Amino acid sequence: MASESGDSNMDREMILADFQACTGIDNIAEAITLLELNNWDLVAAINGVIPQENGILQSNFSSEASQASMYGPPSQSEAADAAAGGSVPPPSSSSSSSSPPSSSTSAFCPVNPTSRHIVERQPRMLNFRVEYRQRSVELVLEEGSTVGEIKQILETELGVPVSKMQLKGWKSGDVSDSTLLRSLHLPKNNSLYVLTPDIAATASTSKNSGLQESLNQNFLLVISHREAQRDYSLNFPGSRTIQEVKRNISDLTNIPVRHQQWEGWPASASDDSMTLAVSGISYPCHHLSVCRRSSPANAQEPTEECADVHMISDSEGDDFEDASEFGVDDSEMFGMGSSSCRKSPMMPENSENEADALLHFTAEFSSRYGETHPMFFIGSLEAASQEAFYGKARDRKLLAIYLHNDDSVLSNVFCSQMMCADSIVSYLSQNFITWAWDVTKEANKARLLTMCTRHFGSVVTQTIRTYKTDQFPLLLIVMGKRTSNEVLNVIQGNTTVDELMMRLMGAMEIFTAQQQEDIKDEDEREAREMVKREQDEAYRLSLEADRKKREAQEREEAEQVRLEQMRKEQEEEKEAIRLSLEQALPPEPVEESGEQISKLRIRTPSGEFLERRFLGSCKLQVLFDFVASKGYPFDEFKLLTTFPRRNITQLEPGSTLLEAKLFPQETLFLEAKE
Repeated sequence: MASESGDSNMDREMILADFQACTGIDNIAEAITLLELNNWDLVAAINGVIPQENGILQSNFSSEASQASMYGPPSQSEAADAAAGGSVPPPSSSSSSSSPPSSSTSAFCPVNPTSRHIVERQPRMLNFRVEYRQRSVELVLEEGSTVGEIKQILETELGVPVSKMQLKGWKSGDVSDSTLLRSLHLPKNNSLYVLTPDIAATASTSKNSGLQESLNQNFLLVISHREAQRDYSLNFPGSRTIQEVKRNISDLTNIPVRHQQWEGWPASASDDSMTLAVSGISYPCHHLSVCRRSSPANAQEPTEECADVHMISDSEGDDFEDASEFGVDDSEMFGMGSSSCRKSPMMPENSENEADALLHFTAEFSSRYGETHPMFFIGSLEAASQEAFYGKARDRKLLAIYLHNDDSVLSNVFCSQMMCADSIVSYLSQNFITWAWDVTKEANKARLLTMCTRHFGSVVTQTIRTYKTDQFPLLLIVMGKRTSNEVLNVIQGNTTVDELMMRLMGAMEIFTAQQQEDIKDEDEREAREMVKREQDEAYRLSLEADRKKREAQEREEAEQVRLEQMRKEQEEEKEAIRLSLEQALPPEPVEESGEQISKLRIRTPSGEFLERRFLGSCKLQVLFDFVASKGYPFDEFKLLTTFPRRNITQLEPGSTLLEAKLFPQETLFLEAKE
């Protein structure tokens, strides 16, 4: 069963390499996804990427074409023979040293049996990093180059003769100088090292070199997992400890540290806390083997030591998209789970309250990866969206949705090295509202999809649903727009800190441009609203002034009417009094009556004269009533004599005219009282 699994993995490795060679797709995760969508049918996958108009046909191509494409393009003579109807000769012995492809897989690119030519495409370029003692050389070659061409370039760069150079690090073991790189099915990025056993080490690499130099060196550990019959090639700086290496292997093999049985460590490596630089291992490459220790305790593996296993980065700038850096084939890298080593889940299943679930998530995240991590929003996805998108334009932020899955081997690496990096934490805190969810449990994943459908639409939900477990964790960057929310980017777990920062910054550039437009629109809208408010206020004040003016005018008119009414009433009252007094006056006596008659002449303020005869025995009151009947009331006017000046109105009204010495005649004048 183990051999069948190994053959299957080898078949898929070769199919993957052939697919990348034909399509030029360097992203391993993308290539695997396309192959899985076509059930690992190489021809169907290629047809899905390259249209048939370019010469790719169905999988009924001839075995001759298959064999020819398997071993690379034919020579000119072979092509001529093929055009004449002859068969392509078998490959030379120099190229037969590489492992032949499995019969269950097709070759590099299928050939049209009628046209007998290879589909034209851009040559695939391979990157090589070659370590030699303390030097490192970066090379870029076409996959049609040979191993000998690499050595010739290294001879120029390192000054080491090709005859004394051993180029190591090939996954398929030792290869000859004439081996084509294409036949080795290499990934895009490769790490090799040069051995020169016939050349003595220089003083800089001798045992007397300083400890700091050793700590800065990179050690290649080729670790053989005896039970799985697999080899892992891992690069570690000299500052890494033996304990960290063992924890790394625990994550790759699921063998807890306490149950690991090692062979190959030097006798000087007596303490797991020792660094690789001082442990005495060989530089630049050291071979080790590991297996599970046979012990009755194996039945109950402790979970304490593997509760928080972290993948340890080789050095800055590692590319986790290339699984070959860890010596793991791609199918294993993207399919391995690690949830069996967890103390507790990130998020409880079927939690009724989203805030409680996120509190549990934050606490568990801090417990596993430390307190330095993004500040996760505690609340529902709707509340996080409201906080990010629906405030003032200047206060809006992007929404980062982190989706965690414990069943993915990339989760530990992404959380510990990306999400907890100081630069990422600071950038997310300043520019994002970060919301998290755990999709390890199907119930929690279904709940997330429901929330996404409600807030972002079915397209985003379908996008999340298409991602497989080994592509998690995911970081969705969402931007709020006027009509609907837009997912700017979906960042998968197989990334680096630098790439993650670049993609976050790219999303911020898009968001900033949109935000500036929103701020401008909002300012213009507020300015329009301010003008409208000012106009409305001015109109209101104008109406209020008009109302007050109208009310004042109405009050004034009402007061005038009232005063006029009062004046009229007073005049009517005076007229009634005057008429009553006039009617009450005794008749004017005639001169020949024989009685004492007093003839009075009264001058009014207007200059007119009032003349009347009165009996000498008449009371002064009768005189006063006469004057009042003419419109000069007693309480408003005083009656005065001319000489000597006397105020008659001050005399007793009951006295007679004779007593007042107003006999036989007298001239009086009226004067208004002060």
